[in-house]
Amino acid sequence: MGSPPSKSPGTRPDGQPFAVVRSEDEWREALAPDEYAVLRLSGTEAPFTGEYTDTTTEGVYACRACDAELFRSTTKFDSHCGWPSFYAPLAQDRVLYLEDASMGSIRTEVRCAACGSHLGHVFEGEGYGTPTDLRYCINSVALRLEH
Repeated sequence: MGSPPSKSPGTRPDGQPFAVVRSEDEWREALAPDEYAVLRLSGTEAPFTGEYTDTTTEGVYACRACDAELFRSTTKFDSHCGWPSFYAPLAQDRVLYLEDASMGSIRTEVRCAACGSHLGHVFEGEGYGTPTDLRYCINSVALRLEH
């Protein structure tokens, strides 16, 4: 399914510590099994099944693992891809970008910068007409909508 965020679970790819650090046992205890599978093991929920796929409620989407604010509802758009889509994070320092070659092609993985949890992937140049020409394809189970 994947691996934890880095060789040392408490550090970012640049070697700096995450703001939120827990052991894998603590993550397993804090998260439901489906949340743990996505957030900590880089899994993916099935398309069109997530809680926020079609949500239009205003608010801020936070990391379900650590509550860091990640995306605003004003940047969410309907991409018809089966997962919530955003065209930009709340701020660039809220997410980390990692190369992901796990599916036979190179993709850009998106992780929470505060705790290192897997959120989804970002794609560019798909022609959605968003201000950034980016689609942050994020698992609903990785998010919590705060009104």
